[in-house]
Amino acid sequence: MSFRFRQRPAVALNCAAFALTSLVALSVADAATYPITPQQRSTAQQVASAGIPLSELAANAPDSYTVKRGDTLWAISKLFLKSPWRWPELWGMNLDQIRNPHLIYPGQLLVLEKINGMARLRIGQSVGDGGTVKLSPSIRSESSETGAIASVPMNLIGPFLNDALVFETNEMLSAPRIAATQEDHIVLGRGDLAYVLGDVGQTRNWQVFRAPKPLVDPETRQILGYEARYVASAEHVADGETRPGAEQGKLEVPSTFRITSAREDASVGDRLAPSAVRDFAPFVPHPPAPGLTGSVISIYGDTLVGSTNQIVALNRGQMDGMERGNVLALWHEGAVKQDSSVERGAMLKIPDRKIGSLFVFRVFSRVSYALVLDANEPTVPGDRMSAP
Repeated sequence: MSFRFRQRPAVALNCAAFALTSLVALSVADAATYPITPQQRSTAQQVASAGIPLSELAANAPDSYTVKRGDTLWAISKLFLKSPWRWPELWGMNLDQIRNPHLIYPGQLLVLEKINGMARLRIGQSVGDGGTVKLSPSIRSESSETGAIASVPMNLIGPFLNDALVFETNEMLSAPRIAATQEDHIVLGRGDLAYVLGDVGQTRNWQVFRAPKPLVDPETRQILGYEARYVASAEHVADGETRPGAEQGKLEVPSTFRITSAREDASVGDRLAPSAVRDFAPFVPHPPAPGLTGSVISIYGDTLVGSTNQIVALNRGQMDGMERGNVLALWHEGAVKQDSSVERGAMLKIPDRKIGSLFVFRVFSRVSYALVLDANEPTVPGDRMSAP
């Protein structure tokens, strides 16, 4: 029987890292299919007619800004608004011209109008050397080589999208495994041969993972899943077989694999899983469902402390209402201390501190992965999350 993973609990993270340029190079037709939720559209429509109060603008919001290649909607929203996840309001400032927030292109001039205590964003065009701005609606056709900007910094998320599998049970223990290496190499890199035992069927492209580790909920101490860390990719080049053997009655000839790329060195005992289909669906920043809270399980990789642009695992998933694109506030719990200002002082609970934001980019059944954004101090397992 061929080795198979159960479809629902074993959802692979995206199977290859990819460059920012390939992600932001989107055609108008592609962008038109991007998901805009009814709530986001409603928010945009509400502010389109009146704009937003000047008090909601960022302290140093510019009068105009020219979109540059490599910009993201998140960064532009942060430039104009106090809360960058409130991108529908940036879009809603000019709903007629910016019909889809993903159709904002490098070279476009965004002009901030302030009238009667309200602000709107317009698309303008610089005229002459004097810096005069002409405001005008426009319809833009764009090729895939010079497409719309991305919603979030995909160059930061991309390298992590194929780094882990999460299973509800530790079924990777029965997956094909590297049993021997080429010429008894201790580790394997790109181009090296690995000899694999287990039923690999006719699948050609595989990923190599370290032995899974349990993801333990810091609140309940329950195991929410098993994380297998990606180390390499491999190609199946020759089938194995069973031959008669003089002593034991049979002799296993393992399947031959070639390591095609490696994030880390592969080694004997590592497990294999079929390469996942790439997921190019866009990331749309939005707040979580009301009341959704949780905690950081772990920092991805071999580190105990996280910072800006690192990946963390969270103890909430699809079953809890977590969605891809959720933006969350990250909090560090204040310590319990004794009042030292007086003798035998009472015990005090120091207030929790907001230390950054989280952007959820991959959601499994009971856990999710998020990118740490704008952290002003390190995050550790047990830090909590809430609505922004």
